Amino acid sequence: MKIAVTGASGLIGTALTASLRQSGHEVLSLVRRPPTSPGQVQWDPAGGVLDPADLAGVEAIVHLAGAGIGDHRWTDSYKRTVIESRRMGTSTLVRALNAMDKPPSVLLSGSAVGYYGDTRDRIVDETAPRGAGFLADVCGAWEEAAQPARQSGMRVVTMRTGVVLSKRGGMLGQILPIFRIGMGAPLGSGEQYLSWISVPDWVSAARFLLGADIDGAVNLTAPEPVTNKTFTKEVAAALKRPSMPLAVPGFVLKTAVGGFAEEGILMGQRAVPARLTAAGHHFSHPTIKEALADALR
Repeated sequence: MKIAVTGASGLIGTALTASLRQSGHEVLSLVRRPPTSPGQVQWDPAGGVLDPADLAGVEAIVHLAGAGIGDHRWTDSYKRTVIESRRMGTSTLVRALNAMDKPPSVLLSGSAVGYYGDTRDRIVDETAPRGAGFLADVCGAWEEAAQPARQSGMRVVTMRTGVVLSKRGGMLGQILPIFRIGMGAPLGSGEQYLSWISVPDWVSAARFLLGADIDGAVNLTAPEPVTNKTFTKEVAAALKRPSMPLAVPGFVLKTAVGGFAEEGILMGQRAVPARLTAAGHHFSHPTIKEALADALR
């Protein structure tokens, strides 16, 4: 199968493209710079430029591209960048797909569990309504921009991804140096839930969705979300290091990282993968202990 991927150089994009190629699939990476190999095609998501002819023969597409959420302070300007990078990039892609003589059969388009807002200890599955807040608005705009692909008969899956656990980047990669020196601590109340997934399980779920008869929103999370307190305890245990007994107060986090602390750290989602589970998808790392052992191996 010929599969196009945007955001192929990111944490999960890299893992997905490697897995697909190892299985014999042809992967076409959409890049914003001039191509350096035959497996790449240039596009300008912000400028609305993507030649449909460059996607000829593509049978499925996985869209992951978007400005980083947690690697910048949330100024008003950067918040616009975050939401517009997703809205405009997805619209650019969908217009090109709809203009193809033979569009792909399926579009897997990125989203995140931030869609649900702050769920506190309430369990949410894909039937839950959109929550409130900036991240919910970002996810809502991202998902809405993908829907016009249905005009060409494409199956559209919006992947609401949880925190992907990897020592190479993302949240876990950022906090590991702190935990390795024994300074890891719960954040805020520590009671906020973290919906997470291992890299192998994310890749496996995405590949499952490429062929499964599933349409619409799907939570790409492990079956057992954990609180921030539990996550802190398990990371420290996996590293065989102590953790700090006192939590980092919310006001300190807000001072240190700005608006991202409010929604990205101090709020949480207790999201479960109801649709994947119902479809019989198997998780290799269903518990946080197993996922951390894999990520830190």
